[in-house]
Amino acid sequence: MPKLKTRKAAAKRFKATGSGKFMRRHAFRNHLLDHKSPKRKRFLGTMAVVDERDEDNVRAMLPYS
Repeated sequence: MPKLKTRKAAAKRFKATGSGKFMRRHAFRNHLLDHKSPKRKRFLGTMAVVDERDEDNVRAMLPYS
């Protein structure tokens, strides 16, 4: 059976945790930050867990993680 290829775009966006879940970045933190509060920007800088409904798609894109 041939090796499965990793989707490199997904590899740059998602990281697997030790328990097998996937982490992702928050949206809305790359520009237009002047009017956003420091608390909101600090929250958006943290990692979030990929929703369970999207996890199968991410797992298919990252077969060896």
